[in-house]
Amino acid sequence: MSGWRVPDEALKELGETIIANSAGMVGAYQIAHGELTLHAPAHRIAPLLAYLRDAPELEFQQLIDLCGADYPQRERRFDVVYHLLSLTRNRRIRVKVETDEDTPVPSVTSVYPVADWFEREAFDLYGIFFENHPDLRRILTDYGFHGHPMRKDFPMTGYVEVRYDDELKRVVYEPVKAVEWRNWDFLSPWEGAEYARPGQGYPYELPGKE
Repeated sequence: MSGWRVPDEALKELGETIIANSAGMVGAYQIAHGELTLHAPAHRIAPLLAYLRDAPELEFQQLIDLCGADYPQRERRFDVVYHLLSLTRNRRIRVKVETDEDTPVPSVTSVYPVADWFEREAFDLYGIFFENHPDLRRILTDYGFHGHPMRKDFPMTGYVEVRYDDELKRVVYEPVKAVEWRNWDFLSPWEGAEYARPGQGYPYELPGKE
C-alpha cells in the first residue's frame, strides 16, 4: 500500500495562497514528488519564515531542517534549504534561497532558534555565511580544518591527515600523501560476486561449484 501524500491540487492552492499573501517575499513555487517548494530571495528569508510561522492559515511552527546544496556550475552556486512543519495542519513545505561564496544569507535564529546549529553546519560544510548569527563557527570538523568538505570541488582525500605521534605525544596534522590504490582482482568474496566476469574464469574452484 503506497504512503499517503497531499494531492497536487492542494499543494498548488497552498502555493498560490502564499504567493498572494507574502508581499513579494516568494518569487515562485514548484511542486514535485508530492512536495511544495517555495523559491525566495535570500535577503528576505527571515521575514518570510516569520510570515510562514505566524500566519493563521499556515502555522508552520517548526523548522525541522536547514541544509546547504552545492551547484558549482551556477553563478550563485549554493542553495540554502529550509524544511518547515505545521503541527496543527499536518503539512510540510520547503523554502529555497540562492547565494554565492561571498554573499551572506541573513540568519533566521531570531525566527527559529533551532537554526543556530543548522546554520553552523551549513557554514562548516559548505562555507555559506549567515549574517547576524550569534556564534558562527565550525561545528563538525576539527579546529584548524581547511576548506569545506561538502563542496563538490573539495578533494575526496582532503588536504590533511591526522594521526597521534608517539614521540611528540600529541595529535599532528600532515599533508595528505599520494594514495596507492589497490588493484582489485574481483575474485575474493569480499571484493566481488562469486561468478566470473564475461570472458574470464577463476584460477581455482569455489566451494560448492562444479
